[in-house]
Amino acid sequence: MNENKVMNIAQLSDAAIIHKIGGFVKKKRIDLNKTQDTLAYEAGISRSTLSLLERGEKVNLITLIQVLRVLDELAIFEAFEVGQRISPLEYIKLQKKHERQRVRNTDMAAENPRSEW
Repeated sequence: MNENKVMNIAQLSDAAIIHKIGGFVKKKRIDLNKTQDTLAYEAGISRSTLSLLERGEKVNLITLIQVLRVLDELAIFEAFEVGQRISPLEYIKLQKKHERQRVRNTDMAAENPRSEW
């Protein structure tokens, strides 16, 4: 089901995606029982800029971030997190580094002098 949802979003136009984002912001604002004036003030933007965002008009990315921060929805950006990946060669090197090293028992070596063969 999630795959279908992703495919549907990928098929949307840029304008349709911006409209979806605006609808999301508006719904979250209403769910938190905030007016446009209140949310705009808390986000440090004008009410007219917030109105543009909610209507799906183009706004700056920083505006979206400021609004999502106030709405406590910055977790959305976790999808953009880039994790550190180890190359296969580095992985093999790390594995070899952690392989068990042969330990010589020094007590046994002292008891058994070198054989003569």
